[in-house]
Amino acid sequence: MDGGAYGGGKAGAPFDPIAFVQRPQVILRALCLLFAIIVFGCISSKGYLVKDDGKEVCLYNEDNNACNYGIGIGVLAFLASIGFLAGEYLFEQMSSVKTRKHFVLIDLGFSGLWSFLYFVGFCYLTNAWNNSARPKDGYGVNNVQSAIAFSFFSIFTWAACAWFAFQRFKQGTDAAFAPSYEADPVGGTGYTSYPDATDAAYQEPPFGQQQQRGMGDFQAPAY
Repeated sequence: MDGGAYGGGKAGAPFDPIAFVQRPQVILRALCLLFAIIVFGCISSKGYLVKDDGKEVCLYNEDNNACNYGIGIGVLAFLASIGFLAGEYLFEQMSSVKTRKHFVLIDLGFSGLWSFLYFVGFCYLTNAWNNSARPKDGYGVNNVQSAIAFSFFSIFTWAACAWFAFQRFKQGTDAAFAPSYEADPVGGTGYTSYPDATDAAYQEPPFGQQQQRGMGDFQAPAY
């Protein structure tokens, strides 16, 4: 995955299915998808009880809003997980840095929000269930307790997704402000002179010395 913007590979690289399913983001999205199915599936199947007067009530202290909340965040989390898995598949093919940035920001915001909503849902459902009367013959007890448990697990899976999205965003931001030049590998040494030049002091040419010595020994002829 090295070489691309925001933690992704270079656009146009061949798709590797094994490397794809081993990504932490993909594994977490699959867990979010599974937990969402369990949460809304448990509440939808046996989260309601039909009373003797024919009225259908929620097992969470007969608070239909509690059941609706659990089903709502579960269904939306299910759909969002599918969308983000598709986005992870297409992430490597996004050649535009802006498109990758928008995907990462949406991932960060939605994952953080849904982690908080699951926390609220866990507290809401737990409190409602603690104040509920036990259903006759234990109808739906396992379902409503499973929904509470997997709402708790979903807090951490969505928080982990938000953390990985933040790491991607941070990596992309650091790359955007990185210097475009490379450091001098020799440590920034000063200007070097011509290779043949030496530091020795200037020496007088030998011919000049011989000429000067010859001129000093000359004597005018006598007539």
